Amino acid sequence: MDGNGRGARVADLRPLGAGLERSYEVHVRGRLEFRVGQIVYVAISLDETVLGFAFPKEEREALVAGDPNRFHLPSTSDLRFNRVHATLAALDPVEARELVVDAWRLVVPKTLSRAYDLAHPEGPGARTG
Repeated sequence: MDGNGRGARVADLRPLGAGLERSYEVHVRGRLEFRVGQIVYVAISLDETVLGFAFPKEEREALVAGDPNRFHLPSTSDLRFNRVHATLAALDPVEARELVVDAWRLVVPKTLSRAYDLAHPEGPGARTG
């Protein structure tokens, strides 16, 4: 939670996702997604309660097991994708922004990721807008 005791909201993530290099926002069946090319790296549920984000398959079981109240696996049919889901309100806004940037890093060339680090030495959790 942030200093005000509130969890992350879509408003905390939208400027960041729209501002990352090669990233763009789309709406699919009412759901907000951030993409690079055709690759979805973040999706927010229609009711804005669940944040789905790209995450390495080999690490997701440990993430979910470490904090099952906040993180959970996607549906069985979506396990083939590199994704994890999180309860958006259970995340601190800074942590949610870090998850978005880390997911973006998985789908862009390393040169873009390094350029982001140089341009944002305060880290990915810092508010951008």
